[in-house]
Amino acid sequence: MRAPLKLGLYGAGLAVVFGAAALTAHLVVPEQSVQDWISDPAPTHTGGTDMTSPISATSDAHDAATEAPGFGLTIAQDGFQLAHVTAPTEPGVAGTLSLSVTGPDGSPVTDFVVEHEQKLHLIVARGDGQRFRHAHPTMAADGTWSLPWEWDAAGSYRVYADFIPAATGEPLTLSTMVQVAGPFEPQPATLSSEATVDAYDVAVRGDLLAGTPTELTFTVTRGGAPVTGLEPYLGAFGHLVALRDGDLAYLHVHPHGAAPKPGDTSGPDIVFEVTAPTPGTYLLYLDFQAAGEVHTVPVVVEATGTADAASHAGSSTTHQEGQAREHD
Repeated sequence: MRAPLKLGLYGAGLAVVFGAAALTAHLVVPEQSVQDWISDPAPTHTGGTDMTSPISATSDAHDAATEAPGFGLTIAQDGFQLAHVTAPTEPGVAGTLSLSVTGPDGSPVTDFVVEHEQKLHLIVARGDGQRFRHAHPTMAADGTWSLPWEWDAAGSYRVYADFIPAATGEPLTLSTMVQVAGPFEPQPATLSSEATVDAYDVAVRGDLLAGTPTELTFTVTRGGAPVTGLEPYLGAFGHLVALRDGDLAYLHVHPHGAAPKPGDTSGPDIVFEVTAPTPGTYLLYLDFQAAGEVHTVPVVVEATGTADAASHAGSSTTHQEGQAREHD
């Protein structure tokens, strides 16, 4: 994942997100891509579904051929491809999630740039935006990334690999869909600027405007008191992933500037500058660490504006940078 701020919510999909410091890059969305999003959005679920087919280890041609690059919705980009994705086939079964990244020559890539203390960030979310996870697999000598994995619910999941190949030094986010067998009832996204997780209350302020850099402030409290002891996690005080509702276009935002030093704390505010590529609903997942524990809080916001304005925003990669205000 990359410090430059690029929203595409984490091609055809969603945009969003955020961290700690100063400079910010912006997102440029090609006009044709925006029109494609509007005219051919990914399907959404409207009722109960029975996922009876086994998990798909590879994506169909639609992933690579029809999704606009740069928003985490393609299985291949710039010669790199997500390959050999395997996972348990049903909920409640302990197993392993594994994948590899192949390069332009078809061989597994084994040389990656460390970004925010990891060489690869794994993001997983069900098609309705539920069951979000941000994890960090381990790479074997042959380039296979893996970690213990168990699904807790059935459904169709998008699996993202967010990384920087050392050969190019450029951030990439590739993804594919996997199916987990069993009945499930999709949960429609409901707008909410506040959420509570593990006794921490998080509220977001700011109006998200499509195609315009927008400052969003996340405030963390506990029992009504401001939390001023936010701790560094993966080299930042906060991480925000944004997924656009409907197609799960991806954006991961990190703070730009000097990394927190050991013992530094922050809070209660974490500020991000975000540029949503299109109007729509965005699912935001904020990771923060307090008292030695990492917490993930979801909120849902609406980006207003016009597609014409959005087509002129920023740069076409999937990362955006944010700011976190340190506690003095």
